[in-house]
Amino acid sequence: MAITSENNSTAIRGFRKSQYRYAMTYAVVTFVVLLILNIYCSIACQNLFYESKKSSMIEKCLLASDEVSTLEVMNSSTVSAVVGQIESLKVSRLLVTDQAGCTLYDSGGAQLGSYALLPEILTALEGNDVCSWKYQSGTIDCRAATPVFYYGTIVGCVYMTDLDTTQGKLIQSLQRTIFFITFLLEAAVLLFSVAFANTYSRRLNRIMASMRVIREGDYSHKVDLGGNDELTILGNEFNELAEKLQNSEQKRSRFVSDASHELKTPLASIKLLTDSILQYDMDPETIREFVGDIGSEAERLNRMTEKLLTLTRSEGASDQELEIIYLAPTVRRVARMLKSNARQAGVAIRLELEQDSSILILEDDLYQIVFNLMENGIKYNQPGGSLTVTLHRQEDNVVLEVSDTGMGIPADAIDHVFERFYRVDKARSRQSGGSGLGLAIVRGIVHRNRGEITLTSQLGKGTTFRVTFPAFDAEVDAE
Repeated sequence: MAITSENNSTAIRGFRKSQYRYAMTYAVVTFVVLLILNIYCSIACQNLFYESKKSSMIEKCLLASDEVSTLEVMNSSTVSAVVGQIESLKVSRLLVTDQAGCTLYDSGGAQLGSYALLPEILTALEGNDVCSWKYQSGTIDCRAATPVFYYGTIVGCVYMTDLDTTQGKLIQSLQRTIFFITFLLEAAVLLFSVAFANTYSRRLNRIMASMRVIREGDYSHKVDLGGNDELTILGNEFNELAEKLQNSEQKRSRFVSDASHELKTPLASIKLLTDSILQYDMDPETIREFVGDIGSEAERLNRMTEKLLTLTRSEGASDQELEIIYLAPTVRRVARMLKSNARQAGVAIRLELEQDSSILILEDDLYQIVFNLMENGIKYNQPGGSLTVTLHRQEDNVVLEVSDTGMGIPADAIDHVFERFYRVDKARSRQSGGSGLGLAIVRGIVHRNRGEITLTSQLGKGTTFRVTFPAFDAEVDAE
């Protein structure tokens, strides 16, 4: 019990570790997904602001370029005069250069006449409008440049910069909001994951607890998980397994009890006879008679043991290579074997083998079926009665019927005749050497070979056993 408790504690700890593993896995996966979405949204917002800013900056540069392009002579004084008219553009820096890149005007205070070889200016002097930007510490630094044309010739460029803290702070605020929402979602997912893992783990623990109960021998225990998920399906499968185990255990217990009871009878008879021989002074003839009775009981015990072994083998037999067997020759062979028994019992055997067909079965199995049914039909028949064996086709099946003119079987006993050790007339069965196992053996063999067995009976008129097997037509199956 100590080992069992330790194993249970280990299993519970293992489930808890799995629980936290599941929770952390869900949380990490969710965090990665949300982080990717966060980065994507941040970049998308920045690009949206950039496109808006780019359009505005290019428009301002073009406006200034149009004003400068009206100058016939571009120098520091003329450019300064024109720029004074466009101060309303409200940019952080405005710079105008000639076609060589020399500074003609710079609101940033750079030395006039110096070369302003910024990347944007060089691109603009090649005849292209250009705009670039960067975001840092809540500020958008946007730079734009456009060429200045005079009658189709590039005579200079206009360069502007704008440090936009308003939109920069807006981007910063949006990013913080997105990160905050991400944090809340991640926390919610983590809590949900833990709750889900706890629920999942509790349901698994219930299954484990039920398994421990089953292991202790209580096969009637059932687990009720509720829901409609994979664990529910697992729980239902577990309940079905427990039910089958319970049925198997009940059959095993009943089998052991019945077998013990049946074996006790001949053993008790043998002991009684041997005690009588040892305790009493008997004449040789009486002793010989008692020894003969002992031998008969021993033979009965041997027959019962053999049938028990046959029944066990039939129930636990693995799949063997089946044979293509015709029924009629086996029926005729069994009839010859039982001819002497039938003559002694005053029973006539009639064979009506109308249409024979082959089936897939082991030859020994088929012999067992036919022998047991015909032997029962002779053993429990009436003197002067008959045993009729018919064989015919019925669609895709082969039907074997064994009919006797015996006493019949009561209606309340028909459902039990295939059970182990069950006898309709116990006194007559013992007199005839019946063990109550023959029909149980037959049913096991028939079912193992994909067949069906049924019976009909009328008191005072007789009983008919009907065995049905799928027909095996070699030509059709070969196709």
